[in-house]
Amino acid sequence: MTITEATTIADIVNALPSSVRVFQRQGIDFCCGGKKPIGTVCQERGLNFTDVASAIEASSETIEETRDWWREPLRAIIEHIVTTYHNPLREELPRLQVMASKAARVHGGNAPHLARLETTLTKLSTDLVAHMWKEEMVLFPAIASVETDGRQSFPIAIPIACMEREHDHAGELLADLRCLTDGYEVPEWGCATVRALYHGLAELESSMHLHVHLENNVLFPRALKVSQGVSA
Repeated sequence: MTITEATTIADIVNALPSSVRVFQRQGIDFCCGGKKPIGTVCQERGLNFTDVASAIEASSETIEETRDWWREPLRAIIEHIVTTYHNPLREELPRLQVMASKAARVHGGNAPHLARLETTLTKLSTDLVAHMWKEEMVLFPAIASVETDGRQSFPIAIPIACMEREHDHAGELLADLRCLTDGYEVPEWGCATVRALYHGLAELESSMHLHVHLENNVLFPRALKVSQGVSA
């Protein structure tokens, strides 16, 4: 594809999945912020557009392309989201919370930010568990039904808008965690628990960005098109 300053982040990721690594290295939000033009994002972050575009083009030559989610059935996308992101999250979040609690208890006296980290992670975990339940019990079945027979038991645009708002809030909490940990940079005094916690949080952020991108910028727009009688 030809990348111009007006090309949106989401369009780039959809066409070149390998660009995700470039955006992650530069700290560019490609999920909730995917609708922004890359030129605007580069300007906001003080990045050189030409350098970023060149890095994206180079990445496409060295990294294998992943599945084209714009061609997969909506049911396949939903199944992938649940198995690749939802189910692992249900296992990983409690593990991270245990480590955050231990780190705050042991090192909180010298590192008060760990208490705030524990509180923020607990909030994120609570929100995500409820969020995933709503998607799996309400929104995803409705999307699958629309794809199968075009039937809408309710307008899916309403829960989609709600899920996108919740994604934005989760993104804010993830940004708070990154700030509290200084970009997941393990301090010199960091014990094995702190190291494992910071590493786990960094992986959580990376996975969540891919997760939200697939929903916000692929599944939801395609589902809305189908619900309006437009080919997805």
